[in-house]
Amino acid sequence: MQVQDLPPFVIAIPARHGSSRLPGKPLRLIGGQPMIVRVVEAARRAGAQEVVVASDDDRIAEALAVHGVEVCMTRSDHASGSDRLAECAAIRQWPDDTIVVNLQGDEPFAPAAGIHAVVRALAADAAPMATLATPIRDIDEVFDPNVVKLVRDLRGRALYFSRAPLPWARDEFARDRQRLPDNLPYLRHIGLYAYRAGFLRRYAELTPTPLEQAESLEQLRVLEHGHAIATAISPTLFPPGVDTAEDLQRAETWWQQQVHS
Repeated sequence: MQVQDLPPFVIAIPARHGSSRLPGKPLRLIGGQPMIVRVVEAARRAGAQEVVVASDDDRIAEALAVHGVEVCMTRSDHASGSDRLAECAAIRQWPDDTIVVNLQGDEPFAPAAGIHAVVRALAADAAPMATLATPIRDIDEVFDPNVVKLVRDLRGRALYFSRAPLPWARDEFARDRQRLPDNLPYLRHIGLYAYRAGFLRRYAELTPTPLEQAESLEQLRVLEHGHAIATAISPTLFPPGVDTAEDLQRAETWWQQQVHS
């Protein structure tokens, strides 16, 4: 159901079959259904006006056809999920002001409240793009390159995203790197995005940038080209996505616990 104070939005889910760490990831089973189907279920629970999967693989399209899911077939040479969704936006001919949520194809448990938060963040800001973050509570996450850190300005817009331990608390870390510094917010980026469709189409025309390539973070392309990214803190726990076989097993365990609870 659509939440009353929420503007209309669509959800587009990029999904590719190839994955270096978990080949065929979208079709791996969780609770007896392909993971991509579980992602679509999460999208539908959020109350989107339209849910579409953007893919270049017939196997994914065939698996989704059984469940009545719309698939937008895209090229196979896209460098990122945002690039794939840019083609999808052009194919679907969404009006420029349409709010498009990019829900990753490996987020089977994305909470509706988190999706609503990124929609609100975009609707409340003139920035063409928005994303989410959550507070870091463990110092090990600060130094983990697999945890993307977000640094924001006083308005809540993104200053930078990095795999490095940012911000660097010079004096505190000189004394002790085993605890989080006091009174300095550390944020873990959550890879959920919302864009206005007009900007999403423009995104594909932006040339890749040095920082984007160095950090392997597609959102840096937006900042390097001078565009703003609004951010919000997720109001609820956002379970981690599925990247590895171990993640898949944890997802299956979590699913079974929910079913039998």
